[in-house]
Amino acid sequence: MYLGGVQRVLVSACLLGRACRFDGKDKLVEGLADSLRAEAVPFCPEEAGGLGTPRPAARIVGGDGEDVADGRARVVNDRGEDVTGRFLDGARRAVEEALRNGCAVAYLKERSPSCGCAQVHTAEGVARGCGVTAALLRRAGVATVSVA
Repeated sequence: MYLGGVQRVLVSACLLGRACRFDGKDKLVEGLADSLRAEAVPFCPEEAGGLGTPRPAARIVGGDGEDVADGRARVVNDRGEDVTGRFLDGARRAVEEALRNGCAVAYLKERSPSCGCAQVHTAEGVARGCGVTAALLRRAGVATVSVA
């Protein structure tokens, strides 16, 4: 979508070099911002949901992000704490940010329990499925693109 002639896309902030991952690091993809041909709107749903950085790693238990969104699965961190509510809150905020900025597309970090588009970390290991944020963005009509 264009706003004032500028196309904007939502991007996982870690992919743009922000140290916001669970381990306090980034997953910078060199040249990603330049290759987008759009203004990047960086966003970290886990931080937006109130989880600090660094934070214990989390995994989806009982399905994928679609199942979490529908109340059939949950997100649990390495301490055994249920952080489902934080993940859902961050995902809702990502949708709000995307819609407020006219983002029709989101470039997301693959395998993340928030942002994974085709694979996510689950209690059983990496599995097919999407993350919580990817699920809610798709439901809101925002296309998701996987970035390793």
